[in-house]
Amino acid sequence: MRLAGAAVGAWLATLGCLGRSPALAGAVIAVSFIGVLIVLSGHRRFSAGVALILLGVVAAASGTGLRMWSLERSPMAGLARQHAAVTLDLVVSDDPRALTNGSVYGPAQVSLRGRVIEVTAHGRTLAVGGRVLVLAPAQSWARLLPSQRLTAGGRLAPARGGDLTVAVLMARGPPGRVGASAPLQRAADRLRAGLREACRDLPAKERGLLPGLVVGDTSRLDPGLAEAFRVTGLTHLVAVSGTNCAIVCGAVLLLARRLRAGRRTAAVLAGLALAGFVVLARPSPSVLRAAVMGALGLLALAIGRSRAAVPGLCAAVLLLVLINPDLARSAGFALSVLATAGLLVLAPGWRDALRRRRLPRGIAEALAVPAAAQVACAPVLAAVGGQVGIVAVPANLLAVPAVAPATLLGVAATLLSPVWPWGAAALARLAALPTAWLVAVAEHGARVRGGSLAWPSGALGGLLLAALLAAALAVGRSAAVRRATLCAGCVFAVVALPVGTAAPGWPPAGWVLVACDVGQGDALVLNAGPHAGVVVDAGPDPRSVDQCLRRLGVRRVPLLVITHLHVDHIGGLAGVLHGRSVAAVEVGPLHEPALAWAGVVRAAHSAGAALLRSSVGERRTVGGLRLQVLGPFAAFHGTRSDPNNSSVVLRVRAAGRTLLLAGDAEVQGQDALLAGGEDLRADVLKVPHHGSAFGDPRFVEQVHPAIALVSVGAGNPYGHPSLSVLARLRRMGVRTRRTDLDGDLAVAVRGGRLYLVTTGAHRTGHRSTGRAAARAPPPRSRATMAPCHPNYSPRFAWSPATRSCWCRGRWPRSFPQRGLRTPMPSSRSWQRRMSPLAGCRSCSARRCSEGAGLSSCATATRPARRPLRPFWRTLPTSPPI
Repeated sequence: MRLAGAAVGAWLATLGCLGRSPALAGAVIAVSFIGVLIVLSGHRRFSAGVALILLGVVAAASGTGLRMWSLERSPMAGLARQHAAVTLDLVVSDDPRALTNGSVYGPAQVSLRGRVIEVTAHGRTLAVGGRVLVLAPAQSWARLLPSQRLTAGGRLAPARGGDLTVAVLMARGPPGRVGASAPLQRAADRLRAGLREACRDLPAKERGLLPGLVVGDTSRLDPGLAEAFRVTGLTHLVAVSGTNCAIVCGAVLLLARRLRAGRRTAAVLAGLALAGFVVLARPSPSVLRAAVMGALGLLALAIGRSRAAVPGLCAAVLLLVLINPDLARSAGFALSVLATAGLLVLAPGWRDALRRRRLPRGIAEALAVPAAAQVACAPVLAAVGGQVGIVAVPANLLAVPAVAPATLLGVAATLLSPVWPWGAAALARLAALPTAWLVAVAEHGARVRGGSLAWPSGALGGLLLAALLAAALAVGRSAAVRRATLCAGCVFAVVALPVGTAAPGWPPAGWVLVACDVGQGDALVLNAGPHAGVVVDAGPDPRSVDQCLRRLGVRRVPLLVITHLHVDHIGGLAGVLHGRSVAAVEVGPLHEPALAWAGVVRAAHSAGAALLRSSVGERRTVGGLRLQVLGPFAAFHGTRSDPNNSSVVLRVRAAGRTLLLAGDAEVQGQDALLAGGEDLRADVLKVPHHGSAFGDPRFVEQVHPAIALVSVGAGNPYGHPSLSVLARLRRMGVRTRRTDLDGDLAVAVRGGRLYLVTTGAHRTGHRSTGRAAARAPPPRSRATMAPCHPNYSPRFAWSPATRSCWCRGRWPRSFPQRGLRTPMPSSRSWQRRMSPLAGCRSCSARRCSEGAGLSSCATATRPARRPLRPFWRTLPTSPPI
């Protein structure tokens, strides 16, 4: 264990000195060296171990300090601080990675890392070294391979810090003088392309997962499935790790043993297989690190000498950290080291303990190995992801039987693809069977309620969990503690799990769309996979939309669509961004009001999200959702409400059903969609503009949905939703629900059938404007007045005291007495109280209920003991949205 102390000391020293001033490294070296002299002069029993730890610190601080010193004095760093325009001669060291799909600031971009050879700036060419991060257009940079040499022009910017990157290059245009890649890289690229071609006819999820299992190629992996793998602790399967290397080398060792080859021959064959696998998976630093860890784990399990493997692991960590200090900050490196350490230190003891309780060896190992790896990796996973996975151990246990067949068949299909494509496709179809099992395990495990617990993220959360796990392992040595823990686990399994599974929860199973009750505004969430959702609009209040997303368990937003820039759609933007990763924010073509547009730009930049512009015909696939932008074709100008008519209209295909999200499109926007000839039929319609009467009746008839969702606030002053719109939907047989009366509205698909589930307004926190307030009977009056004449235009006034609309004027003498049981009032001056549902929109001369007819006029009443107030005292205190 002395070498373990040296490795940990070197790791921590590198982590502390990386990205900081070289003076700090010098201070650490001086203090550690003085400590070595003091410890060695004492001649105590532990002196050698402590001295070895301090020497590891000295070595790591020296190497990192020298690198930071050369980084600060590099000409590239000075040019980056000046934001100079340069031309770089560099060698690509890693694959390009996609950053955006297109932005209002430019086309789609990729990032790649390279090693600088020469830099030309201000007419001078300098031979320099160092690593550079390149941000470049995807069109001409996405197909580059590692080891290719090229020239790139652009403008430098300072690096963010924290690693050994000397500068960031904002490339302009395509690369120049692109050289050929190394033969090994070209061979690896052909093999990877052959595997993708062999998987072409597989189902979508298996087609994207199998290349990830074999060579770590996740370019076609479904985002929803990737999130399910992350939640269930199976992410290590789609990243090249020691597991992949151990499977390949273990298969070669087993075959060599069956052929009765000697130990040395088998070791040579396994080494060749490991080298070939490294070439296949691209010899990047992460793949080399995974190969080293996998080889060590395989060696420990093959020769049964865990005591010899622990010093080997520590030596590998020490060398890798000294050679490449950037690995000290890599979460993947930490997970590989901790998982291997758990397999070598914890798993053998747990396996032997299970065998002493008469469990078969295979079952004991199957239980001990994933449990040990999960316990060892839990602190890092909690620090990175902010959660503790409970379902990870059973998910890994269920996944174990399928990993080896899928990997080996995939490797065979990859090697066979250049010479026999048909045979490679047949092997890929066989590999799709265990791959489908992995998909089922991940998706079902991600849907388990309580499968992961929220935990503080960051270094503090990781250290806290590590301390708790260490205390639990220490206390777990007691037999009484183990018995109590076993009893508690049995009670949980027998009582809590069945109750939690049988009890209805939120969100409902199979949900595809939820309309959040956020008051007078829109906030829609589309299910994009476990803990992921596409959000359409953010409502008026950050707290309300944040609570809705928390109820749905959404932690990742791959896409946030802002239909238009009214405050009831962007006011809660901070609530969507709070505590969640948002990949992209998409807006419509009209950037008005300007102040709201500036706020959206600032929020997107602060969250690190790409800012995208929607365009008609745009199609996206996000976590099983297929989204298509239907409108607007261009920004509207000169209409009653340009932002409303310029709302983004989305058609979504999810779980075999079609959903139409119409934003706040009014008459002109709806007419443009009808004139465009697009098929508007949908199973679910988000009623445009909160059910306003400013719409074209043909639009709803063309959509003809089975379910209509009205996102509206209770007691709103705008008369939403219009009774004429509700009556039209009712005549069409559409099942209609409103957020002001029913709370959150969820559309679910189970067994191919549509379901509509609501929470009830009392659960959303809007008690003052919930179900009871919306269904309260009108106040009693002395006399019931007749409804407004459809051809008569009285004056309207909004009363803040009663939160209702009053129309004031004189009765016409020719007013028809249509079946009235009460006589006309004797007074010719009258005042009429309108229900909020009657459609009064503002204090202007407009027909009752916007000319919708007698059917939508509410009963006019004269409240008891309420004096008439002058018209100018009942004007609204603020303009409507």
